[in-house]
Parts: sequence; structure tokens; C-alpha cells
Amino acid sequence: MDAAMFAAVFVALFVGHSVGDHWVQSSHQSATKGKPGWTGRLADARHVATLTATKLALLLPAAVVLGLHLSLAGLVAGLGLDALTHWWADRRTTLARLAQLTGKAEFYSLGTAAHPAHPATAEGGPAAHLGTGAYALDQSFHHLWLLIAALVIATA
Repeated sequence: MDAAMFAAVFVALFVGHSVGDHWVQSSHQSATKGKPGWTGRLADARHVATLTATKLALLLPAAVVLGLHLSLAGLVAGLGLDALTHWWADRRTTLARLAQLTGKAEFYSLGTAAHPAHPATAEGGPAAHLGTGAYALDQSFHHLWLLIAALVIATA
């Protein structure tokens, strides 16, 4: 495997992830994907479909411009693995349970009203903040699988 190819694939997937997770994902998908039952499952599936399409839309032109020779099997395996793990984590209860099992439940609740030191103004209302522990754990989980997907894509 060429390390430069791995690095290029990872960067394209990382940027695609950020764009797809924050710009392409609809507000409805974001608000609904964690709901129980088929409503949540389908919203999550729609999110992952547009997210994966965004990653592919950034990866393929980068591969052409950089002369990367990516196999169809590697793309299917890497993006498929990434999509499955992203869908799993974005069901929310699954990642919350993983945080609980790994001793990260308090960090998971950081920045929410459930956390003992939740952000509040002097008047007791909600204070602006840069995110939550749940969001940080969600993104780091996705980044791990982006790395694994890039390794799969670059080595297949």
C-alpha cells in the first residue's frame, strides 16, 4: 500500500464526512434518526445514504486528479463498513450504551441538562456552548471508522 494513497483517501473521506454530516444532512434527519422504530431507522438510513454519496462525490474526483487507482471492491467494502458503523452510532441509544459500558456516561452527558454541571446563564437559562460530550464521542467514533475505511479502500 502506498501511504500517500491512504492519506489522500482518508482526507477525502474526512472532508466528505464533515460536509455530509453537517451541510448535507437535513434538519429532519438529524432530529429523527435517533427516534425508536422505523421512523428513526429510515431517517438514519436516508442520512447515511446522502452522507455516503457525499463522501464518494469528493473521493472520486480526488482519485482522478491524483491518479489514484481505487478498486470497486475496496470502495464498496470501505464505504459499506463506514456506512454501517455510521448508521449504528447515529441511532443514538447505541452510542449512549457504548459510552455507558466504557465508563464515559458522564462525558457523554457533558453540555446537556442531564450533566451535573450543565451550562446555564446566571439567570438559570440555557447557556451557549460549543457542543456536547455526546457529539464529541459521536465524531471520534466516526473518525475511527473513517480511518479503517480508508485503509480498506487503499489496500484492496
